[in-house]
Amino acid sequence: MNKQEKGKLGEELTIKKYIREGYKLLEKNYRFKNIGEIDIILSKKYNNELIIVFCEVKTRKFNKNYIPAEAVTKNKQKKIINVAKYYLVNHNLYEKTLVRFDVAEVIENNNHYLINIIENAFY
Repeated sequence: MNKQEKGKLGEELTIKKYIREGYKLLEKNYRFKNIGEIDIILSKKYNNELIIVFCEVKTRKFNKNYIPAEAVTKNKQKKIINVAKYYLVNHNLYEKTLVRFDVAEVIENNNHYLINIIENAFY
């Protein structure tokens, strides 16, 4: 399996985990011009409010010296936030929802996958 296929598998496994937890998938690989891409956009009702989750997925082989979330640099975070702003405005959600930025670490170890979702990973 090449790097791109592993990335797509990580996204699919992450989506399944969110759906099991009651989230609704809104978008996959959402792009805005040349600014950037958001891997997964989801929604969920929470205390009668809508929350929109923008999730960056990092799929990596197990390495005790490396945390996949570290790959989401400040520059990458800024790009995700800018694309999220566009998404919210374009879908008339900017002032109507709570927003959360998550990072999903999908760690492969001997063909077994561990999914660790870090909620509110950045803002």
